[in-house]
Amino acid sequence: MFVSTTPILHADLDAFYASVEQRDDPRLRGRPVIVGGGVVLAASYEAKNLGVRTAMGGARALRLCPHAIVVPPRMSAYSAASKAVFEVFRDTTPLVEGLSIDEAFLDVGGLHRISGPPEVIAERLRREVLERVGLPITVGVARTKFLAKVASAVAKPDGLLVVPADRELEFLHPLPVERLWGVGEVTAAKLHAREIDTVGQVAQLDERTLVTMLGAAAGRHLHALAHNRDPRPVQVGRRRRSIGSQRALGRRPRTPDDLEAILASLIDRVSRRLRTAHRACRTVVLRLRFADFTRATRSHTLPHPTTETELLLTTARLLLAAAMPTITSRGITLLGVSLANLHDDDAIQLMLPFSDHEPGALDSALDHVRDRFGTSAVTRAALLGRDTGISVPLLPD
Repeated sequence: MFVSTTPILHADLDAFYASVEQRDDPRLRGRPVIVGGGVVLAASYEAKNLGVRTAMGGARALRLCPHAIVVPPRMSAYSAASKAVFEVFRDTTPLVEGLSIDEAFLDVGGLHRISGPPEVIAERLRREVLERVGLPITVGVARTKFLAKVASAVAKPDGLLVVPADRELEFLHPLPVERLWGVGEVTAAKLHAREIDTVGQVAQLDERTLVTMLGAAAGRHLHALAHNRDPRPVQVGRRRRSIGSQRALGRRPRTPDDLEAILASLIDRVSRRLRTAHRACRTVVLRLRFADFTRATRSHTLPHPTTETELLLTTARLLLAAAMPTITSRGITLLGVSLANLHDDDAIQLMLPFSDHEPGALDSALDHVRDRFGTSAVTRAALLGRDTGISVPLLPD
């Protein structure tokens, strides 16, 4: 299988939300910081060192780290910091593939003569992000996306790790199996039950054995990664396949009216982002996490792409209504919405009968008001006086 010889950087900001808070408030520097109240959205390394983790309940986090400073999230500050960091990325190389708000792959092949070897480019990138944006960033360098991402994870926090081409497997094989993409708790437990603890032990198995143990897709995937076979190039201008937002609900009971209000708030948010990106959606996905920590999704595909908030909300409400018996019996701790199966907005068909009003005119007017005066300038009557909490954008697919 083809393996790129082009050096790839994986650049990943350290404890991003918490680092922005520490940057902007000198009193927080060097102290444990938790972003979010009921649920941890981010934790500084001072808090992580005491066991605090993202998505952990706030009460548990404070038991682990009683001296932590809890701050509310400031999504606009994080978005501005992300844009500034990505400007540094694009000043480094035009070949940038963003993975999320705080990480990206950079292809630095062909820059040796003008910018130096990849380790010099990576160190310069780290320095410029710190000087221009004021944030620490970790960079991993390798020939494949997979190994570059593993290298950055090993180098954290605020580090740089270059994996030489002739020592890739020497670096990779001693690592725990959890370092392989796609190995979560369930897959790791299956491997550990067979006394398979390292990537090297996975590599010693033939593909058929892994397929028998884990299934066709997972077995082939892990067999390839264990040998550092990852032919994917850095994709510039890749358009996201979904737009989503979710709300952690904590453990207190929620009425159907509460959930409807939260759902409306989420749909208002993601439909606005959909129109801003000039995309249209065909599939609405409802994401649920229950009190027993299990998860479920429900989805519905529309006949035609749309950007209309009310149509998307109606579809989401039907999905929520179908899930209510399960929610009632098992409780709910997270509600999320994703708009998937995206098309360019010029793919929207005009529907009969035609009316005197342009479809989406109300949505456009509300978007304009919120852009000018803030997201809370206009809201639904059903949301007045309700705590809809902090909605967190889902990572792009």
